[in-house]
Amino acid sequence: MDTSALAGTGRLRARRAARGSATETAARAGLAARGVIYLLVGALALQIAFGDGDKQADRGGALAELSQKPFGAVLLWALGIGLVGMALWRLSEALFGSVGRDGRSARKRLLAAVRFAFYVFVAYSVLTFAVSRNQSGGSSDQQSRDATARALEIPAGQWLVGAAGIGVVAAGCWIGVRAVLRKYHDKLRLGQMSHRTRQLVDITGVAGGAARGMVFAVAGVFAVRAAIDYEPDQAKGLDDTLRTFADTPLGPWLLVCVAAGLVLFGVFSFAMARWRRV
Repeated sequence: MDTSALAGTGRLRARRAARGSATETAARAGLAARGVIYLLVGALALQIAFGDGDKQADRGGALAELSQKPFGAVLLWALGIGLVGMALWRLSEALFGSVGRDGRSARKRLLAAVRFAFYVFVAYSVLTFAVSRNQSGGSSDQQSRDATARALEIPAGQWLVGAAGIGVVAAGCWIGVRAVLRKYHDKLRLGQMSHRTRQLVDITGVAGGAARGMVFAVAGVFAVRAAIDYEPDQAKGLDDTLRTFADTPLGPWLLVCVAAGLVLFGVFSFAMARWRRV
């Protein structure tokens, strides 16, 4: 057997492994872990809306909340391992393609690679927290300001921060529009759901996706403002972004709606873990 045939056989085996039961388990564990984080962040944001401003409505706050529960250490490790599974699933999509007609397109693979890098970072932060049991690295707000300040110091940094902010705004709009149009139907095993279940999944998917997209878009706007004003403090992490919803003319009720949407997105992530085609 020549070298090219061996390479082809190796690629075929790797592709089968990437689409095997282990990868499916990793994907479903990762989606469930994502659901836990969004549920906790949404619940913390609801507490802020109703007057408890001491807690942090971001991933660090969610992990701190989880660590205080019975078997908190075990839960943190389970969450981190689940997110590692999510990263590995996205890596397999980047290397071998995902489900769907255009799943092996360059665009889909690039998007999977970006998601892989993101979930590597998230899994690392969760596992680091599980080891140290403290919020090493600070809040998402401080991390955003520090990253923006470092970016503004490099040549063309103002343009880079502005472009990144525009990218986040575009991503937020894309997330929200796709949720409203129910594009997630393409990835779900709808035939396995009852009519009632499908209706409930649509409520969580549309409302949750719209709220998630709104949060991304608003965070991107603050990044653009930081670039225009050349002021790193204008950049906001998840916690500060959520708090700004309470400062609008609608008052805390807009934050209540957004926070409830994030809770619904957490529930939607559990539905994806159950019925998503992997």
